[in-house]
Amino acid sequence: MRSIRHQIFYFPEAKFRFESLCELKCDTSVDSSYFYGLAHLCQYIQRLVIVNTDPSDYYGVSKLIEVQKNLKYFGWKDVHSIYRLYQPGYIIESYKQILLALEKSANIINHLNLNFMSIDRTLQRVLPKFHKLKTLAYNFNNFSEEQIKMCVYRDLEILKIDHYALKAASIMIENNGGCLKKILLEPYDFDKHEVVNFNEDSLIFIRNIHKNCPSIEYLCLIFSPSNEHFAELEKLLKNCQNLKSLLLAMFDYTYYKELTHKEILEYGENLLRILFSSAPTNIKEFRFCGDFEFSLKF
Repeated sequence: MRSIRHQIFYFPEAKFRFESLCELKCDTSVDSSYFYGLAHLCQYIQRLVIVNTDPSDYYGVSKLIEVQKNLKYFGWKDVHSIYRLYQPGYIIESYKQILLALEKSANIINHLNLNFMSIDRTLQRVLPKFHKLKTLAYNFNNFSEEQIKMCVYRDLEILKIDHYALKAASIMIENNGGCLKKILLEPYDFDKHEVVNFNEDSLIFIRNIHKNCPSIEYLCLIFSPSNEHFAELEKLLKNCQNLKSLLLAMFDYTYYKELTHKEILEYGENLLRILFSSAPTNIKEFRFCGDFEFSLKF
């Protein structure tokens, strides 16, 4: 789509060539007329990914979304400069028309990956309607606790969420954890200071996983090296026997002192003891980051 320079939809046999299109990735720099042309010919796209490079006109792309009859995967990624949102006189198009168009496929979409730079309240009304989701990637940073509780997806297998949204992740897991196989926290360069109530939220996060996710296979955890956290981690390792890959990010959320090297080694030693004694035998991969080191003398 990025290289389109002609109205190819008027070519002979265009309908025959395009009506069977099942996968499309495009960006919003393409003129709206091309999206209208696609909407006329392509109504059975199963996988649609939109890269948002120009947030000033969504009419064409929303029409393309609206007419789809078999949409299974939808992805939206904002890549335009955040500074454009604040330029004088620059009009930013609302996501509302995109979300309302997407709502028409709420009963058939299985995979939803949303990366929005700005907030649109329409999403809080639309998102709970996607009852058949198996994959959900979103940060929930503009949702209240009650609004998150409305998002119930009994078939959810993959949850991808920002690492600072631990409370939102815990609520999602408690409501939808039975089938979850993969929980990913992003980005991987964790910053504990971005997590409000880090100690409490990370503890509840681990606890909800071992209580609600018996089928979990791929997991990212961010937590504090407290005795309570280690105890919950041990329960998780014993209860979640299908684990294949585990990323552990452990941070000491202490402001009043600098960690000593002895403390860092002690945290690593405590973690290793738990992994040696309780890790599932089928696990294939461990990844680590945070305020700890492993001693060669262990």
